Amino acid sequence: QVQLVESGGGSVQAGGSLRLSCAASGYTTSSKTCLAWFRQAPGKEREGVAFIYTGGGNSYYADSVKGRFTISRDSTMNTAYLQMNSLKPEDTAMYFCAAGRFLIGDKDGASTVCSGGYCCRCDTWGQGTQVTVSS
Repeated sequence: QVQLVESGGGSVQAGGSLRLSCAASGYTTSSKTCLAWFRQAPGKEREGVAFIYTGGGNSYYADSVKGRFTISRDSTMNTAYLQMNSLKPEDTAMYFCAAGRFLIGDKDGASTVCSGGYCCRCDTWGQGTQVTVSS
């Protein structure tokens, strides 16, 4: 069974940086799979942040984080990362790592993140790591 464990969250000042890690076990990449990051702030719906297509290595980002966040993956260690720079107070949220299927033509949702018509529909989730950005 696939298990995802996030780490790297914490409290930082606005403009600072954090790097989140997602360690995967029992997970084997194959064609059309993807790894994603979501976040959820109190009182708000969960939203997709970024995802990477493991079959091709392409990455995608929500408009709110483009130019500031970078998703990457170490296939040897089976770990995904989210480098977050220029953090803003509105980035404060619980961040979740997720895994699923890469597809075209889906819609954004609580378990799906899309960018430019490409999507990652997730069905496996980590427990979350808190990110707090102070002003």
